[in-house]
Amino acid sequence: MREFALRMRVEFPRFLMHYRFAVDEMLTKVSILREEFLHLHRYNPIEHVSSRVKSPQSLLEKMARRGVTPDFGTIREQITDIAGIRITCSFIADTYRVLETLTSQNDVRVIKIKDYIANPKPTGYKSLHAILEIPVFLSSGPVPVICEVQIRTIAMDFWASLEHKIQYKYQGDIPERLVTELKEAADAADHLDRRMEQLHTEVHGDSPDDGAPELDDEVLRRLWEMARNR
Repeated sequence: MREFALRMRVEFPRFLMHYRFAVDEMLTKVSILREEFLHLHRYNPIEHVSSRVKSPQSLLEKMARRGVTPDFGTIREQITDIAGIRITCSFIADTYRVLETLTSQNDVRVIKIKDYIANPKPTGYKSLHAILEIPVFLSSGPVPVICEVQIRTIAMDFWASLEHKIQYKYQGDIPERLVTELKEAADAADHLDRRMEQLHTEVHGDSPDDGAPELDDEVLRRLWEMARNR
């Protein structure tokens, strides 16, 4: 027992550190996508991004609920939301666009995708969930780390935040009346999402402007002189 406790004190923080690095890697990918969308398309589908790594206490509680043994290999395999990224987008179409762009990168391995937008949970919850594996490059070499990415619209995020607070207050045993009202609120949020997307399409068309920002004449003139004088 004493030897086990000593090993956990040393290895557990390092284990969680890998997940913090994975979050940093994913945030860098998202930041690059945001800047590229703005530069190439003059449009940013990502409204905001949040992230977290489970605290040791939270992770231990989840291990206890699931009966997961304190073995790092088992924890990696059975608990896939230790590292989490949440991306909030403007419109439903943007959520799929961002997911496709992230998962098409060569160093990202898709483990599982759950589309709760097309197939909402009975409560009305909607979001895209992607379990992704990315390499974290350490001094000893690359380490594959799993990260959960949730992508949703602003309306979906607002609803999910309220639902989470209600779940916490009633410890998962929500009164039937509130369950019904939550579902109705989810339907209203979905209607709002689709109406706002329709308005956006009416104003801007089916897709954002694909033209890159133009260079002014003075910059073009100086670039031409530099090229000619080489």
